[in-house]
Amino acid sequence: MKIFSFFFFLFFCTVSAQKALPFDSLKLKETKDMFADDYGNLYLYRNKDFSFTKYDSLGKQLGKMMFTVPFRVQGVQNPLSVALFSENAQEMKFVDQNLNEIQKLDFRQKFTFIRHAYAEDLQQIWLLDESTKRLLQYNFRNDTTINSFPFDANFDDLIDLLVFENKVYILTKTQFRVYNLKFEKLFEAPVENGKRFRRENEVILIIAKNTIFKYIPEKELAKIFEDPDAQIVDKNSLAYFEVKGNKLYLYSLENIADIKKNKEAEKQKKELEESIEKLEVEKSEKSDIIKLMDEIEDLGF
Repeated sequence: MKIFSFFFFLFFCTVSAQKALPFDSLKLKETKDMFADDYGNLYLYRNKDFSFTKYDSLGKQLGKMMFTVPFRVQGVQNPLSVALFSENAQEMKFVDQNLNEIQKLDFRQKFTFIRHAYAEDLQQIWLLDESTKRLLQYNFRNDTTINSFPFDANFDDLIDLLVFENKVYILTKTQFRVYNLKFEKLFEAPVENGKRFRRENEVILIIAKNTIFKYIPEKELAKIFEDPDAQIVDKNSLAYFEVKGNKLYLYSLENIADIKKNKEAEKQKKELEESIEKLEVEKSEKSDIIKLMDEIEDLGF
């Protein structure tokens, strides 16, 4: 039994899917959120001082912004135009690859109170107007409202919003929901510690505290990455990233497949160990019964 366990121990130790990156742990301390673009650059947002800083993969600072109120980073998939929204300031900013502001939109000049804003592209944004309970499609280039849809949802626990192909994706503190533009619910599933959406072409992902989910349209949410010990997780097109113990780790997409295989092998190992232990117990019990029968036979019964 000990030889069997030692063999599996050696096997699992030879497979390493995790790669630590040489990133200063002090920069990761007190980081509220992290983003990774497809060039391997990292963006750290800190709630403590409302700072947003961009680094290369070795930790060299490439840009930094300081805010006086909280801003929410939509994503960094287009590093040439990163969108940030502040409910407090009722503003949306667009910044370039060096985090220099290239455009600012002041929603107070045109709308009552915007609860959330999602930049669809470099011309249009979707706005949740809390006062009118409507979802607005707004072209900020020519300052016109293209469409307005009644959207009587609960705005209080809203965390993130995404609109894609006439579907509205809502992330709350406890739920993930999908609606059409008629406000008909198409899908709903519980999500704990959800933080934001990420869209990769037609695939909708949910980034949570230590888990990444993939939405299988109108069927399920599938976990594609999970580490219960992680402080922050994120993904770009090539890899998964996580902050754990104030250290930065990278997992390639190929390594994630290896992790899944290892987990399955570990499950099979555990089941095999349990079967062997069960057989050993049964064998021991049978030996005891045979021994007892021999002793009774020796007594002449």
